[in-house]
Amino acid sequence: MLRRCFLIFLLPLLVPAWSHAAEEKTGSGATTAELSADANRAAPNDLATATLYFQADDKNPAPLARQVNSVIAAAIEQAKGYASVKAKSAGTSTFPLYGKEGRRIEGWRMRSEIRLEGRDLPAMTELVGKLQGTLALSSLTMQPSPETRKSTADLAAADAIRAFQERARNIAATLNKSWRLRHLAVAYGGDPRPVFPTARAATFTADALPLPVQAGETDIVVTVSGTIELTD
Repeated sequence: MLRRCFLIFLLPLLVPAWSHAAEEKTGSGATTAELSADANRAAPNDLATATLYFQADDKNPAPLARQVNSVIAAAIEQAKGYASVKAKSAGTSTFPLYGKEGRRIEGWRMRSEIRLEGRDLPAMTELVGKLQGTLALSSLTMQPSPETRKSTADLAAADAIRAFQERARNIAATLNKSWRLRHLAVAYGGDPRPVFPTARAATFTADALPLPVQAGETDIVVTVSGTIELTD
């Protein structure tokens, strides 16, 4: 019983000493500064993605489905002639068409899409131009391929880190202190760019010319933010 009382009496004396040691070890009283820096690099848009669709109406859903499926199948077959372009179906939807009073179904509307993807821009634009004989173009987007985006982002990240270090050195020098890194975060940005109107109301002739598309570039932006500790 006496030993237990002694431990209870000693514990409050040990806690402040332990807390003070932990504070000195973690450096919680150090001066810190939060800062950020960014950098950007231009990545060539070497990957094109296009979506085309066919839409039709009919009173009976069965012949409507045969018509739409036939047109889409023919388009995918035509795309097979372009080995550098990947083509696949991208979804089909069917909607009822109501009469004037909005109560009775008088017909059906069906829409089906195909998606094209490739790095060969001349082949892509030529194929899209031909397919517009029967299909309508929904969108055409140019963006860097995953490999191009990654390599460009790595270069931009290195630039941003160097800019962060330079800014940290300047802040420390102004305050006549040294610095060390405590925390660092890296954020990447850069979105795909549509390069053609996102909707076309009508299809074109079978002899349609290739689309006049300029691939351009996408700015890959990298932001580096973090916390530095300033020491004497």
